[in-house]
Amino acid sequence: MNPIHRSESQAGSELGWALAALAVSPMALGGAWVRADHGPVRDQWLAFLKDKVTPCVRVPFNVDDERLLGGLDLSASLTQGTSVWHPGLLAQAEQGVVILPMAERLDASVLARILQAQERDAESLPARFGVVALDESLEDEKTLPASFAERLGLWLDLRQLSPHDEIFTDFDAADIAHARAHWAQLTLSDAQWLAICQTAQALGVDSLRAPQMTSRLARILAALQARSSVEDHDVVRAIQWVISPRATVLPQNPSQEAAPPEPAPPEPLPPDPQDALPQDPGDSKNAASPTEMPPLEDVVLAAAIAALPDRLLDRLTLNPQGLRGAGSQGVRGAQRHSVHRGRPLPPRPGRPHQGARLHVLATLRSAIPRQKLRTPPQHGAVLALRPDDFHCHHYAQQSATCLIFAVDASGSAAVQRLAEAKGAVELLLNQSYARRDWVCVLAFRAGQAQVLLPPTRSLVRAKRALSGLPAGGGTPLASGLKLALEVATQQARQGVTPLLVVLSDGRANVNLQGMGGREEAQKDAHALAQACAQQRLTSLWLDTSMQPDPLAKQWANLMQARYLPMPYAQSERMADAMRHVVSGMRS
Repeated sequence: MNPIHRSESQAGSELGWALAALAVSPMALGGAWVRADHGPVRDQWLAFLKDKVTPCVRVPFNVDDERLLGGLDLSASLTQGTSVWHPGLLAQAEQGVVILPMAERLDASVLARILQAQERDAESLPARFGVVALDESLEDEKTLPASFAERLGLWLDLRQLSPHDEIFTDFDAADIAHARAHWAQLTLSDAQWLAICQTAQALGVDSLRAPQMTSRLARILAALQARSSVEDHDVVRAIQWVISPRATVLPQNPSQEAAPPEPAPPEPLPPDPQDALPQDPGDSKNAASPTEMPPLEDVVLAAAIAALPDRLLDRLTLNPQGLRGAGSQGVRGAQRHSVHRGRPLPPRPGRPHQGARLHVLATLRSAIPRQKLRTPPQHGAVLALRPDDFHCHHYAQQSATCLIFAVDASGSAAVQRLAEAKGAVELLLNQSYARRDWVCVLAFRAGQAQVLLPPTRSLVRAKRALSGLPAGGGTPLASGLKLALEVATQQARQGVTPLLVVLSDGRANVNLQGMGGREEAQKDAHALAQACAQQRLTSLWLDTSMQPDPLAKQWANLMQARYLPMPYAQSERMADAMRHVVSGMRS
């Protein structure tokens, strides 16, 4: 899902409010997830933040554990003959903000260490620093892990702003200082808490952190305006910033939940002056009451739905089951460890052997604190080294990814649905080509399955194979799954991570021998689907039926695959939903 964004007419003011709230207590809100390209808009936002919050510590992309968490000062230790420790970047950001450029590319181990340091005292709130994660990813690239984005209270999108849109706020340093001192003393009413929790439940936000951060943000907004109580519009604004961008489901017919308006009563005739009588004060109880306001939870839910981004709204409409979390949006192969090449990892204890190289600095850092416990070295040596001190270089390599498209081209797949599936696959091919993924296309129809395109990176060949795909005949689902499993096994043996995408309605009527018979065909397909599940093949089942078919969902559950019904969907919207679901299957 994407962070929330506003129209340009109010974007500057809304971001100014968000910045002021973040400046009051970045620790209480956890921080902010900022989607923005590198440019003047982001520079203006960061300059405003650094002016209001101190300290602001920038963590480089290639930071190591010692620079991040602190560690042994090697040169000072060798000079003084004793262990000298230096603080890390996280310790320098105490009561301030940690800024993470290119946060979407940070290693998961670095993000885990930041979260561990931020939640050092799980029972005491707030944390000791906030995190501002700057995300420069595109729509088809991976973003922050869901477990990390969940802990950031504000989700902001600066990509809709132009350099001419100025971020402004009416709050000065005195307002922020006053709010910083008094926001924690404010409380929410039971009705406001109920509205927050019901809205989170209606939008499919399962984490308890979201309502908690919403309540803190509402109190901060009230304190910024020097009010002694939290009003309903503070709660509404906090929900729009915290809960709306986290939505995973769309409420069922929210427009129908409200009661229809009653017809206006006919206008009464003007009274006759002669009939006017003195009114009894007791009759005031029977007088018409003013129009009753809707419950707070209904108002808050309507405002939260209105704040949903358009792209997120389309994705929730296409996938009623919801896209859980803000997880990875780029397909990435399995990670393999190596001692020769790849992305450097923290050094590990071990002895140099079979090509592993000794990590000198890590070895010295391990040996220096233990010198007082060891026998002084002889022959003029400075340090006493032991085999337990040895550390070696360690690397990680990402294997390639192969998307295997198994397309049902039988007669049960309507011509219109097959055309939409072709269009969606072609759009996915463009995205796969940009990521340099391998692509394989196979089809099953008329009693047999065949590979239309062996694994390749050629976009032209893939489109040509799809354009010549005929339709008609029976549905040999078992043959299609068997061929897909064989291709996936072959790719896995070559060190490539296979991802299977099946486009079918699941109405198998041809067995493995090419003979008709629905019972035998489903029996063979059942065995092949179980084989895919046993091989732990990451897969996605796209139901190409005109309406969501329970049979197709049963096949997906049997394969342990993600199920996505695509009724009446255009190719562009189908490809967008497929891309997010497939990319979320592999982090």
